[in-house]
Amino acid sequence: MLSTNKPSGDAMSFGDHLEELRSRLIVALLGLIPILILALLLGRKLMEILMLPARSSLREQGLPETFLSTSPAESFAQYIKVSLLATVLMGSPWLLYQAWLFIAPGLYRHERRFIHILLPLSSVLTAASACFMYFVLLPVILAFFMRFGTQISERGSQIVESPGIVLPLAPVLGGDPSEPSSGAMWINEPLRQLRVNVAPEGKPPEIYGMALTRDTGIVIQPRLTDYFKWLTVMGIGFALAFQTPVVVLLLGWAGAIDPKVIAKYRKHAILGAFVIGAVLTPPDPVSQPLLSIPIYLLYELGLVLLKILPAKKLFKTESEILEEQGED
Repeated sequence: MLSTNKPSGDAMSFGDHLEELRSRLIVALLGLIPILILALLLGRKLMEILMLPARSSLREQGLPETFLSTSPAESFAQYIKVSLLATVLMGSPWLLYQAWLFIAPGLYRHERRFIHILLPLSSVLTAASACFMYFVLLPVILAFFMRFGTQISERGSQIVESPGIVLPLAPVLGGDPSEPSSGAMWINEPLRQLRVNVAPEGKPPEIYGMALTRDTGIVIQPRLTDYFKWLTVMGIGFALAFQTPVVVLLLGWAGAIDPKVIAKYRKHAILGAFVIGAVLTPPDPVSQPLLSIPIYLLYELGLVLLKILPAKKLFKTESEILEEQGED
């Protein structure tokens, strides 16, 4: 009778394992090269997409939609980092597949069943964490920070102008005029800029702009490096937090927790979710609950999955093994 506790494949020596590992690493890295090329081609667009939530929040608060770069190479360095991060994320299925090809021959049959469930679940949860952070969390957190900063304001005092003083007027336009005259000045309302054509008459327009800001004592201008570093930390924290159902499944399959018993301690789970949210998020009153609540819901999802997929269902019965032997 074929045992369920027998790994597939022939036994390999330690040297054979090292050679197999080396081969898998080389194949994995070679497979990332075309993904890296694609990421480098799309790197600037990816940076623009990642900066959209911050630019939107700045625009809503009447602040200039620009980022601060304090060194000549800072923009290029962030472009490389974003491209490399995108390469790892887009290439993670390929990397996981190569890792699976390396470890699968040494796994028992029931262990391979566990992996077939955990890997897709983990990938889906990681993608869900990125979407939740970008579309739900970032707009709320950035709006809170921008609004809080602009509310600490110093308003300019108003006076009654002296007789005979005429204030200059600049037309407010929905864009730039097609052929502005030399020295012409206007306000581009969508860009919120005071713009001037400095080109001499008869030459193509050369437009310079100056950002207009709301009357506030604090003008928020994010630094490029700090913003992307903050995004990276947030992304890693959310990706880890969204693996809660995977952790619950592993603990349940290992017999460390009993779904019927652990379900009675929901108050402790809620407290633990808020503690994890406080550790994985910046110290502000907005992002912590926005992460803690999903963590608790994912914890409940893990309990539901554990009830649907208990460990005993993932083991093949003796009759199934005999049927496979008959087919062989």
